[in-house]
Amino acid sequence: MSGSRTLIWIWALVGLTVVLSASNPISLRASGGANGSVVVIDMGYTVDLGSSTLVRNAVEYAMSHRASAILMEMNSPGGYLDDMTNIISYLNEANQSGIPVYTYVLPGGLAASAASYIAMDSNVILMGPGSELGPSTPIVLGGSQLEQNHTEAAMLSLMESEAARWNRNSTAASYMVLYDSSYTAQQAVQYHLADGMADNISAAESYLGIAGLPQVQFSESYYEQFLSVISDPVVDGILMMLGLILIALDVLHPTVVMSAAGSVSLVLGLVGAELVGASAIGLVLLAVSAALLVLELKTGHGLAFLAAVFVGIAGVYMLGQGMQVSPSPYGLDFYAAAAAISVGGVALTVYVRSLSRYRRRPLTGRESLLGNVGVVVRELNPCGEVRIEGFIWRACSEEGRIRKGEEVLVTGYAGLQLKVRRAGNEIRSAQAGRVASTDPALPVN
Repeated sequence: MSGSRTLIWIWALVGLTVVLSASNPISLRASGGANGSVVVIDMGYTVDLGSSTLVRNAVEYAMSHRASAILMEMNSPGGYLDDMTNIISYLNEANQSGIPVYTYVLPGGLAASAASYIAMDSNVILMGPGSELGPSTPIVLGGSQLEQNHTEAAMLSLMESEAARWNRNSTAASYMVLYDSSYTAQQAVQYHLADGMADNISAAESYLGIAGLPQVQFSESYYEQFLSVISDPVVDGILMMLGLILIALDVLHPTVVMSAAGSVSLVLGLVGAELVGASAIGLVLLAVSAALLVLELKTGHGLAFLAAVFVGIAGVYMLGQGMQVSPSPYGLDFYAAAAAISVGGVALTVYVRSLSRYRRRPLTGRESLLGNVGVVVRELNPCGEVRIEGFIWRACSEEGRIRKGEEVLVTGYAGLQLKVRRAGNEIRSAQAGRVASTDPALPVN
């Protein structure tokens, strides 16, 4: 790749980074940002770094513009406890500044796991038809039973204190944590966990007394969605594995583009791992995977590469160990990703083994002539001249006399004189295939 094209790639990556970083993380879908407006937050996401950043930005906007209220439209399956506690902290800041926080669980929606704690922290909870509240049992990935018990006790205390704060049923709330219970919309109202029901968002606004007020809508921007993606430990591990594989392949079969893409993928994976506080064991396994890839470059038999892929899968799995989540993120998506990596690893192993057979021979000097087929232009008896790739070379036969016009195979050299022997059909066929595969002007299949 030319220097100018490389520079274009670099500036394109820089530009993309600037756009993602500088883009307004607030999505305003309605006019009316005046004082007294209602800030409406779309909480239809997993509770993670992206949604936590979304809520922080929304609360900051509400406080700076003296909003009348914050309304969360919720449909979330849960997520990470660290991000959940951050969101609760932001909402408490809004409450302390005099801004009430309301949660409306959308029809058919969920306020489950980590999201149930966020809902319980609201001044008012309204349930849509077919919606559910809970369950709320936390999970410590890869942790000991003691760590699980400590986390569960802490979350139980949080849930009970939130319920008591807003005069809700602390006992029913505790069941969501202790027994992984969930409640339908009717049950949540019946057991005094929710404050009422509303058929739709308009009915909810009327119930809350905010109907007709100007609204400012907040939903995840591209930047916040990007944060959500890279804060997933499975995605982090896959990004790091992909980066290592691309860089290794580029060493075997240089293109520059794969190195650039691999470097970006590796950096994004490491940034994401830092954001989520990745497990040291997972990082060590990924480092071992990288070492196996380097070993593959030296051996070229494919076994080390295959081992690197499976060690990398283990590293991806271990990357999230010790994280506190609700619920566990290792569902069907993780196993599908692991299967895809396994199949891709086998395919890449075959590819790497094929590359090792087609590594480039020297393209200049006498070494580049070894294995080439030429034509005798002056009889070899035992020495004479041969034409190879359009050039005349002094050559000596290893098999006695070879007449003019016969084809010969270059087997060696001494000084400026080549050593040759007659080229059989099988040698010509093999050599032709090798030249076609190593010719820099031709594609490698």
